[in-house]
Amino acid sequence: MFCPCGTKLNIMDIATGALVHSIEQDDQEDITSFVLSPDDEILVTGSRALLLKQWEWRENKCRRTWKAMHTAPVATMVFDPTSTLLATGGCDSTIKIWDVIKQYCTHNLKGSSGVVHIVEFHPDISRLQLFSSSMDYKIQIWDLKSSKCIASLDGHYSAVTSLAFAADRDTLISSGRDKICMVWDLKTREAKRTVPIFESVEAAVLLPEDGNFSHLGVKKRGLHFLTAGSKGILHIWEAATAACVYTQPVPYQRVDAKEEAEGSAHSLTHCMLVPGKNEIATVTAEHNILFYDAQTLQLRKQFAGYNEEVLDVRFLGPADSHIVVATNSPQLKVFELATSHCQILYGHTETVLALDVFRKGVMFSSCAKDRSLRVWRMDKAGEVVCVAEGLGHAHGVGALSCSRMKESFVVTASQDCTIKVWNLPESFTAKAKAGLVSSPEMLHAHVTERGHDKDINSVAISPNDKLIATGSQDRTAKLWSCPDCSLMGIFSGHTRGIWCVQFSPVDQVLATSSADGTVKLWGLHDFSCLKTFEGHDASVLKIVFVSRGTQLLSSGSDGLLKLWTIKTNECVKTLDGHEDKVWGLHCNKQDDLVVTASSDSCVILWKDVTEIELKEEQAKQEEQIMKDQELSNLLHERKYLKALGLAISLDRPHTVLTVIKVILKETNGKENLEKNILRLRKDQKESVLKFLVTWNTNSRNCHEAQAVLETLLKHEAPESLLQYEGIKAAVESLLPYTERHFQRLGRLLQASMFIDFMWQNMRLADVSKREEDESL
Repeated sequence: MFCPCGTKLNIMDIATGALVHSIEQDDQEDITSFVLSPDDEILVTGSRALLLKQWEWRENKCRRTWKAMHTAPVATMVFDPTSTLLATGGCDSTIKIWDVIKQYCTHNLKGSSGVVHIVEFHPDISRLQLFSSSMDYKIQIWDLKSSKCIASLDGHYSAVTSLAFAADRDTLISSGRDKICMVWDLKTREAKRTVPIFESVEAAVLLPEDGNFSHLGVKKRGLHFLTAGSKGILHIWEAATAACVYTQPVPYQRVDAKEEAEGSAHSLTHCMLVPGKNEIATVTAEHNILFYDAQTLQLRKQFAGYNEEVLDVRFLGPADSHIVVATNSPQLKVFELATSHCQILYGHTETVLALDVFRKGVMFSSCAKDRSLRVWRMDKAGEVVCVAEGLGHAHGVGALSCSRMKESFVVTASQDCTIKVWNLPESFTAKAKAGLVSSPEMLHAHVTERGHDKDINSVAISPNDKLIATGSQDRTAKLWSCPDCSLMGIFSGHTRGIWCVQFSPVDQVLATSSADGTVKLWGLHDFSCLKTFEGHDASVLKIVFVSRGTQLLSSGSDGLLKLWTIKTNECVKTLDGHEDKVWGLHCNKQDDLVVTASSDSCVILWKDVTEIELKEEQAKQEEQIMKDQELSNLLHERKYLKALGLAISLDRPHTVLTVIKVILKETNGKENLEKNILRLRKDQKESVLKFLVTWNTNSRNCHEAQAVLETLLKHEAPESLLQYEGIKAAVESLLPYTERHFQRLGRLLQASMFIDFMWQNMRLADVSKREEDESL
């Protein structure tokens, strides 16, 4: 699946929802249109820079770039059925046709008025006809032999949004934003029928005549088509009678008539048939991509294309197989991690602010600006339904926490400065487990307590369900007994508002994070501050205990995550994955995955790789010891060629030097060295040349370097040496140091000659004196 996203074109695997790769424009300009050829080989993109790029999309390579020759961006483009001709419709009222194989412009069609937003080749290529539509709401037919407009189909009173050719190739269906579809006879070029759709239509898709669509009200043969538009519902129409034979059940909660008339967030912007998978794909105005079974219109899969600002996230499911995400909207999104399939949960009427999950991971609760609390349950098939609702707060509910031991109660905290405890009756949880809850049960607050003087930002329940902690904008955290909500103590010490409170899973300790950039640990017995973690340069929004309570993970408003070791007070890792405030942070039950969510619309999964890295390090060390032992054995057995090969493969210059020194110490060392060096492969010789450049910089090792260099220069032809990788840089590095070594040896030779001369003179003087003594 190909999805444009700003300057990038993302290629997605539909089965897993994974990003295969991204094709990105070099000019950093937004992609205005793109097309894939019918044979799936050629991808062409057009950008605001007025350039067209042809891609080998599987290799992520741009094969060629050429000027679009339009004076404004390309609005639409299409390939002909043979994947040879490419038509581009521009915002400059012109249409250009390109021969992609021979790489030249074949036609320049002028005469449209305004932006050309649709171009389609007639499926019968022998007719050489192109259909287009622009801002005059007419459908123009162009003859490519004469480059002239031969007909104009006039019938729409608003923008034409799609053209679909029937199998007989003489019938055309057009859809428009004037709430009608028209059936055209291409022989007479007259309108056969006008089908009133009663909604602004974005796409009309013909159903294949050989398919079985009896589930969709198609009872007899003939032309049937599917429409998608502003109401967000798919309809099937019979072209012959202009009758609607099937209306899809509403896949969302109905909106009021005014919102529906204006075009709601549920309105569909794209619709296409995917014959290979027998599916119909639709895209909503909220950027959700839905795949329906073509025969039944049952939802098979849904992708959420854009999340807006993400305010909270939690792992969900008995095995943490899903995540539930609160975005800046009244709907919740539940993602299956393995496939990226998304369920959208309707219920709240205003933005959802916080989430929390019960211990088993099957039930979770949400709270929102609509002053309500909702409890949701996931069944064994992974479907989530709302099972309970609670109303009672005077302002938006900004924080909540679920009981830890059993699914027995929920605590909420609101901007009205109160905390409420909501009991879930045992009979209700039994009914929810059995799936007998037909409509959400109403909950009533068991206890209400005014907790703070300002907004309460966070609430947490202790692992034994006996304590509640709250953190507020008034710079204090408070400890309450549960369930009667009597105040036990106050934690004072932060200089700014507190964003998050968390109980330790193993100690009687409370952690708090604040807008003053610090994280503090407090003792529950005496309410004293035990430790302060300083390191964030911005507000610390969320904290969570990880590594079985021995470490803390904190997230800041600068997009950074920091991992703290509690015992040493040290920040051991800083993770930079987000570009904006990180509001959501949650750890799974296995304690090896963390999910984060941010205002930058991203949800990121982080894996704990400490043990994996430790094992890899140990394996590396073991392998190193084995190789060192093998090398030592080879030297002992005087298998110098194998020793050299092993040292080179390990990329250890010093070991290679050691081997060469051992060879040179042998009798006939130079001959042995020559013999071994010459038996090396070309790539190994290149490595040795790279090493000897380094050895040559040191006077201690220059003799070995020069011995190897001499061998290469004596036995390798200049032509073959020039083929060596990095030979130029090697020669440039070798020359000055070799010159310096030569001068040093010259000076050494002079000094040794002088010593020899002095010695000879001393000997002569000594001999003459002895002769004199003897004569006397």
